[in-house]
Amino acid sequence: MSELRTTALHDRHEALGGSFTDFGGWLMPVRYSSDLAEHHAVRTAAGLFDISHMAEFAVEGAGAAAFLDYALAGAISPMRVGKAKYSLVLAESGGIVDDVIVYRIAEHRFLVIANAGNRDAVATAFAARIGAFDVEVDDHTDGMALMAVQGPASRDIVEATDVVTDVTPALADLGYYAWASGTFDGEPLFVARTGYTGEDGYELLVPNRAAGALWDALLAAGEPLGLVPAGLAARDTLRLEAGMPLYGHELSLDIVPAQAGLGRVVAVDKEDFVGKSGLAAVVASDAPVLVGLVSEGRRAGRAGYAVFDGADAATPAGEITSGALSPTLGHPIAMAFVSPSLSEPGTLLFIDVRGTRIPATVTALPFYRRNS
Repeated sequence: MSELRTTALHDRHEALGGSFTDFGGWLMPVRYSSDLAEHHAVRTAAGLFDISHMAEFAVEGAGAAAFLDYALAGAISPMRVGKAKYSLVLAESGGIVDDVIVYRIAEHRFLVIANAGNRDAVATAFAARIGAFDVEVDDHTDGMALMAVQGPASRDIVEATDVVTDVTPALADLGYYAWASGTFDGEPLFVARTGYTGEDGYELLVPNRAAGALWDALLAAGEPLGLVPAGLAARDTLRLEAGMPLYGHELSLDIVPAQAGLGRVVAVDKEDFVGKSGLAAVVASDAPVLVGLVSEGRRAGRAGYAVFDGADAATPAGEITSGALSPTLGHPIAMAFVSPSLSEPGTLLFIDVRGTRIPATVTALPFYRRNS
């Protein structure tokens, strides 16, 4: 078994008393204090996450936009410089290799951020798709640190970090799914208004050599505003409440985008892209689709738990992919793949929670939306 990797902020996490877990081959903080405290801090003030395990690919060249149009499911060429876009890397079959965010840095330069556990899969897919495109793809993951400030106080915190300077455009003018450039203590700084929590916030990318100082500066600026360091456990319940998929749970090579509610991400009118022929095949009418489930009480369905269409049904009608007792809403929530015939909101299903059938109602995603 290979040794787990650590980020440039690992010593900070240890000093803060973080508990660690293996995530995508990285030793990452799962919590510092309590899952609930960190979750509520993000919903009410702000949380600071180390997400340096994510993979960063620079895509550059005269053919960069055309290459990404072919390599990804979305329409990348129409993107404006300064904007970001959620997209998918598909297999020839139409199954999902990974979900990514693409940032247009310049006319012929893009940044693609992929999931940690899929770094090699995305690198392999990009290498196989370059062909005759005039493009270079470079993996910058090992030299970069990425952290996220998420929550209603996030803008005030980043603006109060006095060694963050020359941010252009100013955060007050930065739209959602857009990015700005700046400097931090003389180092290049990339600030994106993106996140994975359902709250407003920013993701900040700097060279590893500046990571520790930026983390410290953000904590210092945020302490008076309620900022706390937050780990993977809070990040998971936050993204679940926001109905955001997690690769390996809601997304996989065995799932096509439409099943996961991501059909809108695919630019089906593009002339060609990897996965187009696979998606053109007729999807079985009974192929499971992703739904939200809500129930009462305190017993939550977890990933892998069976879903039934009756209290006494013998054969499962689906399976939970992610589930938890929602810290914000106060009742159990879950995402599950079920038969399309059972996917209508209001449908009553049952989750097998350790031998007990718990009633659960199908609901539209997301479970939670921020007020503004």
